[in-house]
This record gives sequence, structure tokens and C-alpha cells, in this order.
Amino acid sequence: MVSERPDKGTVVVERRQHPRFTVELPLNYSIVEETISHGGIIADASEGGLLVYLTERIPTGTHLRIEILFVKGLELTSIKGMAKIVWSDLAARESFEEFRYGLQFQSLNEGDLDRLKTLLGEIGQT
Repeated sequence: MVSERPDKGTVVVERRQHPRFTVELPLNYSIVEETISHGGIIADASEGGLLVYLTERIPTGTHLRIEILFVKGLELTSIKGMAKIVWSDLAARESFEEFRYGLQFQSLNEGDLDRLKTLLGEIGQT
């Protein structure tokens, strides 16, 4: 016999290793095997990866060169590295020609992990 317990709620277990921060930042990216650069929008970020909206369909597992653009003081700066598409939601906004992807960082250029941590810390304080 199964007993229903209406006084009990649903438990959600967070599997992410790093906290995510809602942002809206521009992203430049290119598929590793290609030289053409494209633009996208970052919707949230963590030390482990990004949620992005891109204007093209790209298969899961594809590796991208990425550049996160942001303003630090009066200067435009960036964080560069490599990321892998680990999931996609191609139907998310297909009517607007936007596709949602989860990117996992594979590597960041030297010093850029510290720069990312600082950026996320500043976002978390606002």
C-alpha cells in the first residue's frame, strides 16, 4: 500500500558543482575546426560553464573557442578559452532563431579563471 503524504514537499537536489549567476554578456565563439567567428548571448555563468543562446544549430559534443566580453572599469576586456556543448534545447526559441546550449569549460587561457572568479564575485554582490 502506497501512502500519500500531502504534508511532505518535493526535494530538489542541486547537482551543480559551482553556483550559477544570472548575467547578460556578449559571447564570441567559433567551432574549433572553423575560423569563422559568431556572436551569442550568455544568460548565466559559473566557474564550470555557461548557459548561452546562439543563432545556429550545433551538435552536442562540439568543442568551441569562446571569448566572454565584459567591461572592467572603463576598459573592454575578455575571458578566452575552450568549451564543449554538453546539452542543447533546440526548440527553446526556434521561432526567434535562437538555440539554447549548456557549455562546459574545457580550458581557460592563463589567468582567465581568476578573472572569471572575480567577475562572478562582483555579479554575486550586486
